[in-house]
Amino acid sequence: MSPIGTQTENEEMCPIGTQILPTSERQVRPITKLEPQQQWEVWQTAVEEAGGKVPSARVVGDVVQRIMERTKAPNPYRVGEVCQIIAKDNPDLRGKGGCWGIVNHVGEFSCTVTMWDGQYTVRIDHLKPLNYLESECRQMQLISDRISRLRENESLEEAARAVLKHLGELKRPYLTVVEEKLLSLVEEEGGVID
Repeated sequence: MSPIGTQTENEEMCPIGTQILPTSERQVRPITKLEPQQQWEVWQTAVEEAGGKVPSARVVGDVVQRIMERTKAPNPYRVGEVCQIIAKDNPDLRGKGGCWGIVNHVGEFSCTVTMWDGQYTVRIDHLKPLNYLESECRQMQLISDRISRLRENESLEEAARAVLKHLGELKRPYLTVVEEKLLSLVEEEGGVID
């Protein structure tokens, strides 16, 4: 069954002849976590906002975001927490899916996350908690700080930048011995040894 039900099930909710149905999976992806009644509410609102035409995925996502804001679910993240990025339908996060980031600001429905290549403000549904211990989060913060200092060095060679990118995309809260040596070497070459 599709996320917004079958045409037969939903004909009672929408007069025949005025139904605008999705034309792609991307359009309904944002509503799949909602209850069926909310799915229809979101879809009908998105159709209205699209001028009675099939709405884009972004329009549907915006309507879902407004409904989530109405429900006032608390932001579960805390400053210093290490999270994994879920890129989904956010074009600003393209290529960042699966990367780790550290929460440095918690808003009502979003977080600002520091990643290896800068800061991003993302909705909480674009984050996945990694449930690291506090000591592991502090370790990742140190690694993040070291990478950030190096990133600011404009004279770094491309190979050094590739090492930083690799380290920023690790899926674990520590560096191996070789990775630590590589980071130390890049710091030495970049002149940022403390």
